[in-house]
Amino acid sequence: MTVWEPLAAAVEARLIAASSGERAVFAAGVAERLLASHEALPAHEHDPFTLSLRPLLEHVWAGALGDATASRAVRRGVAEIMLGDHGHHDGPYGPYGPRDEHEPAAAAVLDAAHAHLFGCRDFASWVSGHAVAALDHDPDGAEWPDHEIPGIDEAIATELRRQVRDLDLIATCSTQLHVAGLGLFPSTAARLGDALRTPLSRPA
Repeated sequence: MTVWEPLAAAVEARLIAASSGERAVFAAGVAERLLASHEALPAHEHDPFTLSLRPLLEHVWAGALGDATASRAVRRGVAEIMLGDHGHHDGPYGPYGPRDEHEPAAAAVLDAAHAHLFGCRDFASWVSGHAVAALDHDPDGAEWPDHEIPGIDEAIATELRRQVRDLDLIATCSTQLHVAGLGLFPSTAARLGDALRTPLSRPA
């Protein structure tokens, strides 16, 4: 057993036990780190589709933190993608195509949007997996063999430990997040943003 497998199991168990509101914030936080990392790349390494997902992630954050009106914007954003050039309803990649699936930040934002809309554990788990996949991601679409990346097991373990810590933090706001989907007072949503978005968005 690798050093990271028990950590992966711990993340999965925590997501199973979490409320839909906790899962939505977790997914938004992981997607934020991946998207911010992509945005920080040199311009010639940017993927235009990935960058175009920033407004969608902002709506996901707003909804996850208690803005009941944001879900409509998330649904509209997802629908536009599914009906546009990046929408694919067949094949192994679900509602978006294989090109985008190979870019972990894009895949994470899209799955975070679905985690917010539907609340099920699968989407949050997939966002967790995208963060792990990003550790050995080749921008040209291939996956590097593990032996070409010294310390990949420890890198995965570090990412999963971060996810466990994120879930610990999110659990401290479980009462508010349990009802966040119904809408929170703006002052409560602002406090949640300060307590959760800022620390969850920090680089690993």
